[in-house]
Amino acid sequence: MDGSAVADEVTAGGLVLAATPMGDVGDASQRLREALATADVVAAEDTRRTRSLAKALDVEITGRVVSFYDHVETARIPMLLEEIAAGRTVLLVTDAGMPSVSDPGYRMVAACVERDLPVTCLPGPSAVTTALALSALPVERFCFDGFAPRKSGQRREWLRTLAAEPRACVFFEAPHRLADCLADAVEILGPDRRAAVCRELTKTYEEVVRGTLAELAAWAVEGARGEITVVLAGAQPVAADPTELVGAVESLTASGLRLKDACAEIASVHAVSRRELYDAVLTARRGS
Repeated sequence: MDGSAVADEVTAGGLVLAATPMGDVGDASQRLREALATADVVAAEDTRRTRSLAKALDVEITGRVVSFYDHVETARIPMLLEEIAAGRTVLLVTDAGMPSVSDPGYRMVAACVERDLPVTCLPGPSAVTTALALSALPVERFCFDGFAPRKSGQRREWLRTLAAEPRACVFFEAPHRLADCLADAVEILGPDRRAAVCRELTKTYEEVVRGTLAELAAWAVEGARGEITVVLAGAQPVAADPTELVGAVESLTASGLRLKDACAEIASVHAVSRRELYDAVLTARRGS
């Protein structure tokens, strides 16, 4: 079983994952400011954006800044591991939000864990949790699916996996594909499933549009700009047909349970009316 290094150890060398503001620089934590100022190496998805963020925070980056985006991630890892193994602190930041959550970082974390090098995280802004909070949907349980598939066939297949998913689902979508994605969702999941489209979270033109999939698909036809996060309500449980549960009741009565007790037990499991189930059993018996 993998262990985790404590934060104090990381100050003497380790990988630090840090969440960065999604838009409003006021969301930057004090710990992020300190990490930017003191890290020996800052590995950034976009070095220009990271330097601009530091300037906006009135922080001077004293360490070495290196790029760490998708196409160079694998090549950068050995060098960063050497820095950490030598006792230096490597701060990993992406353009916005949390590294490794649909952004570079996962491979670096896995490499550190494999070599038993310390890793910690500075929590902060997340489009996922922000969208969930703003959705006005039941989100006690949710799943996160990253970016929706780009191609229509793969996207429709993915949507079919959500047809009976009881948890809310959060995913990212490109603005130019949003209308097609929502149109597919209407066809696969039905027009009445509720959702929320969150656009430009924490930025000047933040917008959250809530409604049914049919309403959101019609709205999206006009076009949407900016970074998009979608929250899809979980599927509502479908009550079973009492006639389909007669066999289950008869199995319990065959084992010695009274009919009323058997109906009560099966009805509670399948969320159907006990009276309707009882009547269905009697009707089936009369017809046999």
